[in-house]
Amino acid sequence: MSSKQPAAPAPKKRRQQIAETYRMAKKGDPRIGLILVGVFVVFAALGFLVFTLLPGSGLLSTILSVVTALLVGTLATLIVFGRRAQTSMYNQLEGQQGAAAAALQMLRRGWETSPVVAFNKQQDVVHRAVGKPGIVLIGEGNANRLKPLLAGERRKHERVVTDVPVTEIVVGRGDDQVPLPKLVRKVQKLPKKIKGPEITDTINRLKALDAQRGKVPLPKGPLPTNMKGMRQNMRGR
Repeated sequence: MSSKQPAAPAPKKRRQQIAETYRMAKKGDPRIGLILVGVFVVFAALGFLVFTLLPGSGLLSTILSVVTALLVGTLATLIVFGRRAQTSMYNQLEGQQGAAAAALQMLRRGWETSPVVAFNKQQDVVHRAVGKPGIVLIGEGNANRLKPLLAGERRKHERVVTDVPVTEIVVGRGDDQVPLPKLVRKVQKLPKKIKGPEITDTINRLKALDAQRGKVPLPKGPLPTNMKGMRQNMRGR
């Protein structure tokens, strides 16, 4: 007889993930519960109304109208929940050390992210993302101190991958900076310059670069990592 314990049912785990995401979102958006209830009621009513206007009558038509109302209401609620939860999480992360690294976890498939590839004594940090636009270096901290830090990282990367474009982004609210809530969209909208095989080759060459300079110690303080879990919860993974 097998001694292995049965795995936890997937639906239960999924409910726990959603509950955790809801609790995190509620910290920054106390009204999210009332808003979600309102969204469900409004869209369920619209779904029921639209379906009842279609030709047909009787018990079957009523059942289909109710089912449609529930599906429409649930779908609308999940969409609103995902967007408000993401906004709430960004608001809670903004200003925290390592917030950009946490936000970069929201990038879609096709991206390889490396948090804190470099930092200085003042705890300004540079993260890296590799995808079809090439190499993206993301700095967070003091903009003036980040300039030489980013410039040094650009030179190191360009020596290893001379044929791959390198883009620099500074996270913040100042001029020529990208606010944290817009970081992921900014990175994803960069022009595509390289293809899949080139991305793999670039990542492999960057591993050699990272190995040469040794392990970069993480800055002191917490590094937020809840964004990836929230993304997985919203997509049902």
